[in-house]
Amino acid sequence: MGLFSAPLRATANALGLAWWARVDTRQPDVTYWFGPYVRRHTLECKLPAFLADLRSEGPAVLEHRLVRTRRGEPFTIEHQG
Repeated sequence: MGLFSAPLRATANALGLAWWARVDTRQPDVTYWFGPYVRRHTLECKLPAFLADLRSEGPAVLEHRLVRTRRGEPFTIEHQG
């Protein structure tokens, strides 16, 4: 699927059918969006490496949830306050 995967992911995202992981951290207060993926299973397989990378940065809290939605930039949102 390699050659067609990027256009397929872009189409799924444009239609709001793509799978994303929303990852929220505290200290620092940041929301990360990881995706898009056409299949939830693929996201579930790729997510542990992403979460491990974030954990290595030492946030006080790291929570995530999988959502089917349409996303655009920015994929990293720092919360002020």
